[in-house]
Amino acid sequence: MSRALDDVIVLDFGRQFFTALSAAFLADFGARVIRLDALPAQSVEARPGPVRWNHEADLIHRNKESLALDLRSSQGQAVLRDLVAKADVVVTDWQRDELAAAGLDYAGVTSSRPDIVYGRLSGFGPSGPDADLPAIDELAAARTGMMPILPQPGQPPVYTGSGAMHASVMMAFGIVMALFHRRVTGEGQEVDVSLFGANMYGAALDLQAFLAIGKGDRLLNPISRLDVSNPMSGALYPSADGRWVTLTMPDTDRWWPVFSRMVGIADDDPRFDTHDKRTETHRLELIQALEQAFQRHPGAYWRQAFMDNQMSADVIEQFDYPASDPQVVANRYILELDHPSFGKVKSLGFPIFMSDSTARLERLAPCVGQHGGQVLHELLGYSAETIHQLAAAGVVA
Repeated sequence: MSRALDDVIVLDFGRQFFTALSAAFLADFGARVIRLDALPAQSVEARPGPVRWNHEADLIHRNKESLALDLRSSQGQAVLRDLVAKADVVVTDWQRDELAAAGLDYAGVTSSRPDIVYGRLSGFGPSGPDADLPAIDELAAARTGMMPILPQPGQPPVYTGSGAMHASVMMAFGIVMALFHRRVTGEGQEVDVSLFGANMYGAALDLQAFLAIGKGDRLLNPISRLDVSNPMSGALYPSADGRWVTLTMPDTDRWWPVFSRMVGIADDDPRFDTHDKRTETHRLELIQALEQAFQRHPGAYWRQAFMDNQMSADVIEQFDYPASDPQVVANRYILELDHPSFGKVKSLGFPIFMSDSTARLERLAPCVGQHGGQVLHELLGYSAETIHQLAAAGVVA
């Protein structure tokens, strides 16, 4: 079965998790992704005890090939130019001065492949006074305004780390759009996705509201869970075993008759018999009543009650829940793998389903330099003798 990116060749020069993951997304849908590992490889002292599974590598480098190359040598640079000339896409997160010095900036790669799609993940975008700041997600997230409003009042700002994931997906999307543009026009282009911009879109609902409304305490400051404007929407309540219940029922008139009986409040209670009373006049009383009601039973009880009554509500889980959820397995959001060294292991699967050309796992993360000879022969047409000479000179491994 063919896939959307079959015959697309990608060079992955990324160093960080989110950059490598964006290239892995392309590989999942058929792209031939060649990861460039720099030589000489950094030595790591062997530590006593069992070798652990590199679970991060098997996520962000799955479906890739590895070529280990010494870019400091003239021969290594010549190999690199040959690779770029064959590539459709370059993905990187290097600083711009590093890229220019290595001949891997946009101007450098277009001299070898004029129609190349050049994707770079940056910290703060391609323009402006901070364009050359390093790509560190927590620093980008710190500028968005979202971190201070996430915790309860009086608590430190919260860094979620979600901006890096947004950046990974946006980069893969931008590259696919650029490939589509090239297919129509024959022209390549540069794609920049910044952690700053990705974090801003992670806060899009609140940031867009601020842009529309302007200053306001409810947009600029954290809100106590006991100060929500609607006790039945965006509200959190602890259950008897300490697990938290979340409610998402903004149209309280729709849900109140069934919901009130479920939590032990009469649906005709005169304090709460209209939407305005529930969300304005007697809002605090309803919050207090629900606070008491949910502490009568554990989280499992409430989940079943929500399911039985088809409520728009759930129990907030920890990582052990999705790891064993049959819904996750059915949709390949988590895969069970037969690892050649570590046996049965689990790894994140594919967040995107396509009915005819969906993602596939064809290989685990490669060892450094594992596919060097294969790439040089198949892609560049180097002879066995040339490859042997390059290896003997330490140019490839």
